[in-house]
Amino acid sequence: MGRSGSCRPGRGYTVIVAEKPKAAEKIAWALGRPVKCRLYGVPYWVLRVNGSSIVVAPSAGHLYGTYTSQRGFPVYTYYWAPIWEHDRSAGYLKKFYLMLASILPKAGVYINACDYDTEGSLIGYMIIERLGDVRRAYRMKFSSLGREELRRSYRNLQPLDMEMVEAGRTRHELDWLWGINLSRALMYALSRFSGARVSLSAGRVQSPTLVEAKNRWVERSLHVPKPSFTLEIILDKDGTKFKATPLGWKPKTRLEAVEHARRIRKLGRMKVKAVRGSRAAMNPPPAFNLGDLQAEASRLYGYSPAKTQSLAEDLYLEGLISYPRTNSQKLPPAIGYNRILNSLRMGPYSGLVSRLLAETRGVLKPVQGRKDDPAHPAIHPTGESPKGLDRDHGRIYDLVVRRFLAAFAGKAVIAKTSVVLVDDDGYQYSASGVGIVVEGWLHYYPYAKPRGDQLPSLSPGEYVEVSAAKANTIWSKPQASLSKIELLKWMEKVNIGTEATRSRIIETLFKRGYLKNSPEVQVTELGLTVAAIIEELFPQLSSPSLTRYFEEKLEEVRTGRTTREKVIREAIATIDELLNVYRERLDNVGSSLSQALGLSRPRVKCMVCDREGRECNGYVLCKYHCMALIRLRRELAGIADAMGKSEQELLKWISSTRYAGTWVRDVARLLREKPTPYRGS
Repeated sequence: MGRSGSCRPGRGYTVIVAEKPKAAEKIAWALGRPVKCRLYGVPYWVLRVNGSSIVVAPSAGHLYGTYTSQRGFPVYTYYWAPIWEHDRSAGYLKKFYLMLASILPKAGVYINACDYDTEGSLIGYMIIERLGDVRRAYRMKFSSLGREELRRSYRNLQPLDMEMVEAGRTRHELDWLWGINLSRALMYALSRFSGARVSLSAGRVQSPTLVEAKNRWVERSLHVPKPSFTLEIILDKDGTKFKATPLGWKPKTRLEAVEHARRIRKLGRMKVKAVRGSRAAMNPPPAFNLGDLQAEASRLYGYSPAKTQSLAEDLYLEGLISYPRTNSQKLPPAIGYNRILNSLRMGPYSGLVSRLLAETRGVLKPVQGRKDDPAHPAIHPTGESPKGLDRDHGRIYDLVVRRFLAAFAGKAVIAKTSVVLVDDDGYQYSASGVGIVVEGWLHYYPYAKPRGDQLPSLSPGEYVEVSAAKANTIWSKPQASLSKIELLKWMEKVNIGTEATRSRIIETLFKRGYLKNSPEVQVTELGLTVAAIIEELFPQLSSPSLTRYFEEKLEEVRTGRTTREKVIREAIATIDELLNVYRERLDNVGSSLSQALGLSRPRVKCMVCDREGRECNGYVLCKYHCMALIRLRRELAGIADAMGKSEQELLKWISSTRYAGTWVRDVARLLREKPTPYRGS
């Protein structure tokens, strides 16, 4: 391998198309000593390998997209064209297009070296197909931008992965067909009713995700907090304090809880009835896939899925970790366990790696997770030493390295102790403790260490002192949480979207104004309305079943069991059927959207909000506040009895507590201000 001093390699050279400039630079330097050149302000690299000229030229992601010249809806004819020609915000792509359009026509051999997934396969293929010659094209397959892996990939070129190309193309065309038709249908209804032009969107994956967010938000907003009562008892054994709680019973009212606490303090002691100890082994976790990494970064650092994905992709482009957009939890031997660990031994993880190699005695058998990905292994470090990482990138890199090391480590052993105590009146209580007996893999991944109190040494028959006892009221919380990471987990669970697209779809819901942070994730009035329209007029899209069905069809395209043309024809038939029903309700849709956007007012206004109102138990309320009123009235008397308070006292508390849903708080304030139902004239 040598160095060429010219940015003009002549004709008949090999051109390697990379997905991004950083990836192109990594590939060029892995293969030799390149010259960095520029054309239209875009860098590319020229070098000679074994006497042949090579040009490594980057794209900037997708250069081509789907477009149509038709107006209105439905629209089923489209073509592929450079994105910058149609999208003003993508003007930066023009210089990449012009650079590639100058370099590719003179090449003799083409290599697609974009990321090895359906997106990368499509990106490289479209560039070579439009600007070069796919008959003389090959594929580089790699899972990291490490020097050795890139060289190995170049030495083992494969034919173009046409089934992955077709799967990627099918996904784009499917998403475009669903998106443009449903979005235009919504915007047309609004424009026809109010004359307003507002950017609205719906789609094959976006819509069921929005409906799920809406359902969770509605349940949270309708939550009526219900009390349960417990006792917090602090016991003392020779100066070591620990907690106990009732076993097999609990106070039914606040007054009963307070009386029990007073009784326990008066007794002043409890007898140890039984002590049970057990040990449990904790198996090491597998290395991360993208969803697991996003969930862990959210739990530990509060990062959104999109932020974690972006940070991981930066680390990949720097050659520090393997390709992050993977579903795999498996580490195949082909990645080179010893090579990676020995490289990590040279950096800040030297102590951990040395300990791991000593513990395993060099026998490296990582735990393998259940999930797999045909294109890439689980996310792992390449062994390259990081330099100058900021806090956020450093955190993600640390998680990847530590989880990788933990996968090779031994089991952890946790000791659990449970104690049964009894007071002099015969009431039983329990206390529990946890301790780490064998640290095992937890030494390498301490973020998973179990939390719990350590108990003092206790024996049956001995007495312990009561240090304190108080009554606690525990208010119920809504079960369905609404956050970016919970939505992403739901998308993974029901198998819609991909590792690459899920976080982007969630961010689109925020961009469209369907969701907002305030400070928790909330569904806006527009989001509620669009979700309701989807549920009523596009019911197949209100659940994941239809979306998942087409995901399965995409997998069939990827594995060659069906064709893109068949899948597209089926999608068009489905969309056409849905739009025929939709047209009959255009005015209703337009009116609902107009009100949600504040462009028109309802004929009858809710007494609490700006939505359309209707009679509800003597009040004029929208459907959501009506549901809240019914739920609150059904529960209020029982809550008041349990708390020993009047209903008016409870309404005052509910109207301001964070335990109650938004709409329940609204209705509680209404009942305080207008306890007598409103009677219209």
